[in-house]
Amino acid sequence: MTRMIVPRSVCGAAALAVALAPAFGASAAANAKTIEVAIEHFAFDPASIEVDAGDTVVFTNRDIAPHTATATDGSWTTKDIANGKSEAVIVPAKGDGAYICKYHPVMKGRLIIKAP
Repeated sequence: MTRMIVPRSVCGAAALAVALAPAFGASAAANAKTIEVAIEHFAFDPASIEVDAGDTVVFTNRDIAPHTATATDGSWTTKDIANGKSEAVIVPAKGDGAYICKYHPVMKGRLIIKAP
């Protein structure tokens, strides 16, 4: 994410809105959803989901082995997700949406990022 410098005269929630507006669009943060994806039997479930930029996707590992969710274009990744744990990512405005587990690259998923 690009680092933004906000003037001192802009403060609090206004600063956050000003900082996020170029990245997500003015209404994206207010309309953001949280979507759950299970990691089970060495697969993402659901494997394909429709999302908007700014939505949060929570990946929960139900396998014994550790997993990740890592964008194939390198734009985002989770930390290692242990059994019973979760990691979240915020959907970027750009990218093709394809992701894999870096430890098990046969595990594939896709975020279908809807146009604004």
